[in-house]
Amino acid sequence: MINDTREQEHFKTHTSLVTARDKNMSGWGRAKNGVSRVAWACKPEHINAVYRWVSSREGMIYVNRYPNGEKWRPQNFAHLSIYVVDENHPALT
Repeated sequence: MINDTREQEHFKTHTSLVTARDKNMSGWGRAKNGVSRVAWACKPEHINAVYRWVSSREGMIYVNRYPNGEKWRPQNFAHLSIYVVDENHPALT
């Protein structure tokens, strides 16, 4: 299952991705018997701040940066959520 919160304009403006496996959400709920992956779509100039924020979150493992998000091809997941980092996101405060 994929939950992608991006709108069409975000594919032009939020072209970078920070991805991770959520070990706390894996194995139950929508990711029952599988892996929960998560990604944050952001503007290229915010990728390092978002990376630091995701890396500091408990339960996030295998955190990666994709400056050109279109090159990311998630595999082996039961559930995937993609969020948009807007100006009010905690990673940017």
